[in-house]
Amino acid sequence: MEQPLATGATRPERIEHHTRNAKWKNLPVRIEMLECINCDACLRHCPPQFGAIFNHGPDVVILPELCSGCDKCLPACPVNCIYPFTDWEQRDVPFEWWDEPLSDNDPYI
Repeated sequence: MEQPLATGATRPERIEHHTRNAKWKNLPVRIEMLECINCDACLRHCPPQFGAIFNHGPDVVILPELCSGCDKCLPACPVNCIYPFTDWEQRDVPFEWWDEPLSDNDPYI
């Protein structure tokens, strides 16, 4: 008998429920916006099945619920402004960041 997928198994589910896949063991990452030069290299290296990095106004942001912590963005960043987001569960990201996934601004669709 086939097991049902856990909530957050697919990108659309993670977007719909604002939840991170419980099987992901790595911490999500975050961008220190004061150090970021807005080159979008990280965005281009984020695997589309995660699709966690967005341009939001003048900033480049990562939604931790979509970030698997795969670290594909780290070597792409020329200024090393991407860090583990250790307290992501205690700190709310701005709710308006959730306007980006599945919008016209979503580079992963």
